[in-house]
Amino acid sequence: MIDRADLETLARMVGPDNLLTNQPELAPYATDGTKLVFAPDAVIFPGTTEQTAAILRLATEREIPVIPRGAGTGMSGGALPVHGGLVMSLEHMNRILEIDRENLVAKVEPGVITAHLQEAVENVGLFYPPDPASLHISTIGGNVAECAGGLRAVKYGVTRDYVLGLTVVLPTGDIIRTGVETMKGVAGYDLTHLIVGSEGTLAVVTSITLRLLPKPETQRTMLAFFPDVAVAALTVSRIIHRGIIPTILEFMDRVCLDCIREEMAIPVPADAGAMLLMEVDGNAFLVEQESKKIQEACEQGKAISFEKASTREEAERLWQARREISPSLYKLKPHKTSEDIVVPRSRLPELIGVLGELSSRYGLPLPAFGHAGDGNIHVNIMHDKDDPRERGKVVPLVRELFEKILTMGGTITGEHGIGITKAPYLEMEIPKPGLDLMSRIKKAFDPRGILNPGKILLP
Repeated sequence: MIDRADLETLARMVGPDNLLTNQPELAPYATDGTKLVFAPDAVIFPGTTEQTAAILRLATEREIPVIPRGAGTGMSGGALPVHGGLVMSLEHMNRILEIDRENLVAKVEPGVITAHLQEAVENVGLFYPPDPASLHISTIGGNVAECAGGLRAVKYGVTRDYVLGLTVVLPTGDIIRTGVETMKGVAGYDLTHLIVGSEGTLAVVTSITLRLLPKPETQRTMLAFFPDVAVAALTVSRIIHRGIIPTILEFMDRVCLDCIREEMAIPVPADAGAMLLMEVDGNAFLVEQESKKIQEACEQGKAISFEKASTREEAERLWQARREISPSLYKLKPHKTSEDIVVPRSRLPELIGVLGELSSRYGLPLPAFGHAGDGNIHVNIMHDKDDPRERGKVVPLVRELFEKILTMGGTITGEHGIGITKAPYLEMEIPKPGLDLMSRIKKAFDPRGILNPGKILLP
């Protein structure tokens, strides 16, 4: 619990309207995308870097847990107050500070909604590529904390590839500037990219300098159905071998297709065992050439059907399939546990075989969809948590899935992060010397352990 005197001090720092202590007001900040619930003692809304520093100085002195929070869309519990304490919501720090067209740079505060930044830069002919599925809700600060990816990662990379520099506040209250505002810079250790993806456990980010790109001239969306996963995966390799890196290369298995069939505006062939949704962008000539090569690759891969959108409206029809997946899966079971594993592209057919075997042995549906272009597949363990037998199968299934993924040269998380849900499995991927080094880094940044405790590293 935070004592009354400390709450009064915090209220003076930010103003009484920017500190919540009543239970009904705290409820939205007790959960996130995982739907797990941990109640905070209070929620505070700093408006400046200096206010953030003052809060953290007090928290370190009084050993109050502080949990930085963006929009609460995270899927691994990174913003949950598992030990109570003070949730620090950065939603009021939501200004786009600068868009520099000449130097292709933007400066933003952490509470800026990702889609709002994309719209602002596109209005001046520029482009910010990272596009997590939650982009209309999630914030840039949250994206930085989790190193968010998204559908365009196969061509453009993830959040870390666009972060040039940060202003951060350490748990001690020290304010430091990391990185650069230029395209190059190698002075000292790369603290910027150490903090990106650290899930709010090392420092609180209060401003972000981002690299931008020129806005692509045009884009073309395509969709193809295949008889099975193996030929779809072979087609993915065939497309890459032709020298094409699509903007988007999304995959869906037979279980997903069966779930969305009734909702689709376009017909899903009865014998379809896999689907690829593809998009290319760039200048008009290049887009036309690449879309033709992709069509040839799909036809060579014995696609059952192929569609190419020629208008934005037609593209939206093709995109419907991807957008319908997640809600449609609840036809199978009332609850799901989503894992964002990654394997080398060439091993996608092997992964689908593993999922089929696990599904059969555990008696639970395991629909899979996601980013075929970079091997980042979302595996959904569908179950009824009110059935003790099904609920008891989830943890051993997840562990066995992770074991198999690691033997395939993969990783247990591609974009959701570790948080609390994957923390028990981190030692499967990172040996003890690596975990010990991470613990020493955490101690150097946060000697009292007040910043987002209970995440990533288990005691």
